[in-house]
Amino acid sequence: MAVPTSDQRKRRPFLLSLSLFLLVSALLALAFLFLDPSAQSLSVLSSRLTAPTTTLAPPAAPGERNPTPIPAPGDTPPPAVVAGGAEAGESADATEKAEETASRPDDTAAAVNADAAAGEGGGSSESPRLDADKGAAATEGVADDDGGGGGDEPAAKVRWETCRPGRGVSAADYIPCLDNMRAIKALRSRRHMEHRERHCPVAPRPRCLVRVPSGYRSPVPWPRSRDMIWYNNVPHPKLVEYKKDQNWVTKSGDYLVFPGGGTQFKTGVTRYIQFIEQIMPTIQWGTHTKTVLDVGCGVASFGGYLLDRNVITMSFAPKDEHEAQIQFALERGIPAFLAVIGTQKLPFPDEAFDVVHCGKPLLELNRVLRPGGYYIWSATPVYRQEKRDQDDWNAMVKLTKSICWRTVVKSEDSNGIGVVVYQKPASNSCYLERRTNEPPMCSKKDGPRFPWYAPLDTCISSSIEKSSWPLPWPERLNARYLNVPDDSSSTDEKFDVDTKYWKHAISEIYYNDFPVNWSSTRNVMDMNAGYGGFAAALVDKPLWVMNVVPVGQPDTLPVIFNRGLIGVYHDWCESFNTYPRTYDLLHMSYLLGSLTNRCDIMEVAAEIDRILRPDRWFVLRDTTEMIKKMRPVLKSLHYETVVVKQQFLVAKKGFWRPGK
Repeated sequence: MAVPTSDQRKRRPFLLSLSLFLLVSALLALAFLFLDPSAQSLSVLSSRLTAPTTTLAPPAAPGERNPTPIPAPGDTPPPAVVAGGAEAGESADATEKAEETASRPDDTAAAVNADAAAGEGGGSSESPRLDADKGAAATEGVADDDGGGGGDEPAAKVRWETCRPGRGVSAADYIPCLDNMRAIKALRSRRHMEHRERHCPVAPRPRCLVRVPSGYRSPVPWPRSRDMIWYNNVPHPKLVEYKKDQNWVTKSGDYLVFPGGGTQFKTGVTRYIQFIEQIMPTIQWGTHTKTVLDVGCGVASFGGYLLDRNVITMSFAPKDEHEAQIQFALERGIPAFLAVIGTQKLPFPDEAFDVVHCGKPLLELNRVLRPGGYYIWSATPVYRQEKRDQDDWNAMVKLTKSICWRTVVKSEDSNGIGVVVYQKPASNSCYLERRTNEPPMCSKKDGPRFPWYAPLDTCISSSIEKSSWPLPWPERLNARYLNVPDDSSSTDEKFDVDTKYWKHAISEIYYNDFPVNWSSTRNVMDMNAGYGGFAAALVDKPLWVMNVVPVGQPDTLPVIFNRGLIGVYHDWCESFNTYPRTYDLLHMSYLLGSLTNRCDIMEVAAEIDRILRPDRWFVLRDTTEMIKKMRPVLKSLHYETVVVKQQFLVAKKGFWRPGK
């Protein structure tokens, strides 16, 4: 055998290194072509490599927490489940047993470049979309814009199961905090509608998935949905018969049709709205009056037709024998919410609404009515002469005088239906001049003011000395208001930067880079609304936003109402007061971190899935860490997912259910 020369020994490492380099290069090229050889993917890669690196400012540190305690019942929740860990699914038996028993950073702290914000524009309504016809593979042709191959996370190992809420509850309409039958049966009294209030299952909370009704299809688009919806999406015929003489709803073939009637406006809600404006021109729908609370709203036709006057109405009613009235409203694309004034305050701040329409008890409605605002009452005691009606009328006269409401006008329309309009005082002088202090003015000894699981007041809530009527719409949308709990110069700065950030983000990123079909997006929820900048930036779109301020976060909901927007308080470790499949887009911004310190990420995902309509979108704006935790969970639900600019996770829900 020949012995290698010294020159050969020197060249050997070089040849070996060269061979390895060529082999690895060839394998990488083959792998890329094998995984995605399309010209489209090559062009996407090329654009990713050559695109300018314009990004939004990085998220700021979390803001200060609101010291308000969270008085929700239940044991300490289990720690968050790490995606891909042990099975976190819950059986139906466990669900029944349960019935027994990151804060958002101030977007203000991350200043947006002035030049970038100047290029506002409306954005394109034709955004890139995930192709629903391609099923789970639809996202494979959409490259993650995460700069680090963030699409490699596998689906979490979760054994999801379908909810079985028990006897007396429709499995397709399950609302955990309103359908906890074991807790409801254990109530000592139902005299004050206690059985219609929230009774949330305690830990372990439900993690099951609500089934989809047979024959469900994508909702009728707005504005046609205001007048007709698919019957199979909300297959409840009881109201058709029960309210047939009041023109609430009729069935026509595959549709439920809403003629625009109601208990007090059988001939049509449009004429009723015109009549109110005729007898009281100062109401000025859409300019002076922007936010309305409709109490016991039926199918929300009053709020639906006020949208024509540029008024946004929060319509609410309990989940009761008037089958699915709020579900009808939301399916129609009209803002609505499940609630009852029983023993607890409504989840709205003091002095929030410009107008309150109908309903009792008056002390709670007085609390949420803005000073100088109107209360419109249309009920049989206003215009009928029977003894019972007259007794009710006399009691109403006495009560409204005791809380200093002034009668503005009382009139009847051409059909004999009567309306009376009261006005809440704009100053404290009347309260101070009353002969008897009954009901008394509220003081600190009357308990906490924060309206979350808080008992109803027996006193008059008033902070009139620091209140003023907002500017006319649309100026009020972007005006600063100082009468908020966190009144400081820093609040002004945060408000301005928040407004600027969302205006830029929506027009430049959400409209252009998200695989969301905005033309089919009607019902939107901002799960951590802050100052309402997200909703304000969408105000020109034919959609509406439910702004949710989570308990434990800074109390910015008064600011949102001052801007002429609507919203509620809520704890996202519990189920929201809405039916399943009622929102087209859920938006969560920098909330997941703090939320999963108190409850399981699987529980949060199950509630998102319950609220979201099939074929619609969930958007998470958060840190890379939180996105990597949530994405595998959503993949386990068979959601299509894509990461945009490293800080947005966009996920599309499909029609998948366990066992299907």
